[in-house]
Amino acid sequence: MTTMSNARRGLPLTSSRIEKIFPKLTPAQISRIAEHGHVRSVQSGEVLIEQGDASVPFFVVITGEIEIVRPFGTHETLVTVHGSGEFTGEVNMLSRRRSLVRARATKPGKVIELDNQQILTLVQTDAELSDILMRAFILRRVELIAAGVGDIVLIGSTHSAGTLRIKEFLMRNGHPYSYIDLERDTDVQNLLDSFEISTNEIPVLICRGQLVLRNPSNQEIADCLGFNEPVDQTQVRDLVVIGAGPSGLAAAVYGASEGLDVLVLETSSPGGQAGSSSRIENYLGFPTGISGQELAARAYLQAQKFGAHMLVAKATRLICDRKPYVTELENGARISTRTVMIATGAQYRKLPLESLSRFEGAGVYHGATFVEAQLCAGEKVIVVGGGNSAGQAAVFLAQTAKRVHMLVRSTGLATSMSRYLIRRIEKSPTITLRPQTEIVAVEGGDHLDSVYWRNSQTGQTEKHEIRHIFVMTGADPNTSWLNGCIALDAKGFIKTGPDLSPDNLSAAGWSLMRQPYLLETSLPGVFAVGDVRGGSIKRVASAVGEGSITISFVHRVLQE
Repeated sequence: MTTMSNARRGLPLTSSRIEKIFPKLTPAQISRIAEHGHVRSVQSGEVLIEQGDASVPFFVVITGEIEIVRPFGTHETLVTVHGSGEFTGEVNMLSRRRSLVRARATKPGKVIELDNQQILTLVQTDAELSDILMRAFILRRVELIAAGVGDIVLIGSTHSAGTLRIKEFLMRNGHPYSYIDLERDTDVQNLLDSFEISTNEIPVLICRGQLVLRNPSNQEIADCLGFNEPVDQTQVRDLVVIGAGPSGLAAAVYGASEGLDVLVLETSSPGGQAGSSSRIENYLGFPTGISGQELAARAYLQAQKFGAHMLVAKATRLICDRKPYVTELENGARISTRTVMIATGAQYRKLPLESLSRFEGAGVYHGATFVEAQLCAGEKVIVVGGGNSAGQAAVFLAQTAKRVHMLVRSTGLATSMSRYLIRRIEKSPTITLRPQTEIVAVEGGDHLDSVYWRNSQTGQTEKHEIRHIFVMTGADPNTSWLNGCIALDAKGFIKTGPDLSPDNLSAAGWSLMRQPYLLETSLPGVFAVGDVRGGSIKRVASAVGEGSITISFVHRVLQE
């Protein structure tokens, strides 16, 4: 990436919006930024930011020049050169994540420097500069992702479920990376063999050219990349949000913007089930549609802009027999909080076939994102399910797949899917709807090879050589970790507000004179929103609404 005015070329831009990616600030704008930081001199060759730095300052060039490079081993890739009136940084400036690049002065000069808290204060108080900086930060990250320029290299295989998992984790967290496919690069396979890296240790992740991780968990990747800042376990938070789907992110945005100390915990990546939607076309304000990942990424950054803290961490227990409440994490850390919002969502049910589980990530998927679409381009695929998520997946995959077979157990789609999606499916020459049909068996070796499906009306069973199945049927709530703290309905969803019976409240020891608020659980100050809540409307807009509404109740609880 580089501006037109720079003599030294950097990475090629995929966008023509150079003036938005690298805007030149006016003297008045520079003066306002200077009020939040301090002016300092820099020398030629001085490294201002090193790749992997946990605390990343923000610089505006007054005089001189700063080059941005991506180091890897002994080599450097030029990203861009910032001249007078330009500024450094991208989205990790707000997310407090480690730097992907190295910033170095190439000429002596003067710069304005701001630390993380100062840049947050600036974007929260100066609307004009907030627009300029936020737009540039987001577009720069988009360019880095498009160019595969990051601080990690992933070595994997298209036949590896672990490779798909890591790709999705990095993509949905908006982290750029380089990828080497062992099926195409035999030299790398020979290199791995020489280090005695076995098949079950694939994929391999090289972090910042130093640390080698063999088939790492998502938590290990998050730790390596510095996604999580150290947690102060002595601090009592105003609100802990467990789950970063649309409802949890909405709560984080509204809570942090209204001055609450908000911490968001997310097991894997922001967006929840909505984050895996290829295109949401009926969400208010986006007439041309928006992908679930893009919507989640914007909300995630928006929450950080207002000061919400984010951790990629799994909540394993809610300690509810005392106040403040305590959320225990998988690594043993304990976070105290005055109020809790449970937004852990639901997960798609697996098909009742024992042999299907061994193809998870190797032919069987529960989300249709760009990553999965690449795997099955030009091939036949099956989408199982009749809801909106299944419809969105079918329409999205039909753009690149040879044929999309849509299997539903009912006689049609009219009762379970939005009309606009039904029309898309009916008009698509690539999608074949197969009502009253379900999968009865699958076959394959390291990867799914063939599928047997049966029509329940005719009783006929057919075998098809299809290597990709997208399963989006029903959902079970993620509530098992609550260990009886909160009243659940017969299906395991959380009961809230008027759905709570006197027996529920009595069993939970409800001691307040008032009744539970609309989205409050059987524990005072503990709320449930989104798909995890019994009776919720399965729409992104309603999830966002629930998350934002609950903040008003949180304020009331904190005043009690």
